[in-house]
Amino acid sequence: MGMGQTVCTLLAAEDRARLTAIIGDRNRAQKHVQRARIVLHSADRLPVLDVATRAGASRPTVRRWQQRFAEEGVDGLLRDKTRKPGRPPLPKEVVARVLALPCTEPPGEATHWTGRMAAKAAGVSLRSVQRIWDAHGLQPHRIRTFKRSTDPAFADKVEDIVGLYMDPPAHAVVLSIDEKSQIQALDRTQPGLPLKPGKCGTMTHDYKRNGTTTLFAALNLLDGTILGRCMPKHTHQEFIAFLNAVERAVPAGKVIHAILDNYATHKHPKVRKWLDNHPRWVFHFTPTSASWINAIEGFFSILTRRRLKRGVFRSVADLEDAIRRFIREHNGQPKPFAWTKPANDILAKVDRLPVPSE
Repeated sequence: MGMGQTVCTLLAAEDRARLTAIIGDRNRAQKHVQRARIVLHSADRLPVLDVATRAGASRPTVRRWQQRFAEEGVDGLLRDKTRKPGRPPLPKEVVARVLALPCTEPPGEATHWTGRMAAKAAGVSLRSVQRIWDAHGLQPHRIRTFKRSTDPAFADKVEDIVGLYMDPPAHAVVLSIDEKSQIQALDRTQPGLPLKPGKCGTMTHDYKRNGTTTLFAALNLLDGTILGRCMPKHTHQEFIAFLNAVERAVPAGKVIHAILDNYATHKHPKVRKWLDNHPRWVFHFTPTSASWINAIEGFFSILTRRRLKRGVFRSVADLEDAIRRFIREHNGQPKPFAWTKPANDILAKVDRLPVPSE
């Protein structure tokens, strides 16, 4: 078969029937349908350009499959030529060494293995190391921090608080209370650029401080609503003022179980005196170094990420207005707080942590 502009492809009746069936098969791969069209159009003595136009292919493609049909028939159209094999896979012992290296002491005074260090030690490429580590979930560059509580009553406090979360008492209100102090009203020195396709938004690194505020907040675990007050300080006077605001907001006759951390303000003598004068209140203190068990911390995290971190506030009043608006938006669609981890599971996980040295 020549490579001229017009190619005469001779088709037997059996081959024409097979090619016609391929074109009519709706489940057939489109590449096979295109090759069959190329051969059928070529058998009609059409120029290569016309065959290419009708089959939706390039002229080199038409010539390639004309040549393949002449050499191998219809079966040749349905079979792709295999490519040359790539590099052979790394030997198992090399892969094992790449996996073992990050679990050993790094050379010199390095604190951890890097991909380049492992590649040099194992005699392979950096990409090979990255691929092997990724396949086995090894991430030597990452480290997770932890702190184990040394509270002698840790287990009792966890069981008490988790019990309130998972089985709250009837005819009572369970509140998670804390303050987020030193919230800064930051104004950027220059306006940033907005988000664009392919480019993230920008914000200047330097800023102007316009003062601070402290947010006292109480999360109602039963309905998910937030009661918040912004105050200039976070001493026991402000805390008592906030407790009085909560006292007025909770219907009479309801026992109030309040979950708090061990901040000194919460245990001030005047706060204890206030507690004695309000017998329906019960304080439940979290274990030391265990603020994660206080549900209000989740709300503070959301507030920081969605309203404060990128906010621009020209005054403390602007900052406090933004916080109040965020609380109103939250209370517009509140969700009851749901704690799913039983106390036994928490205690079992904590028992697996290293015991702190004296």
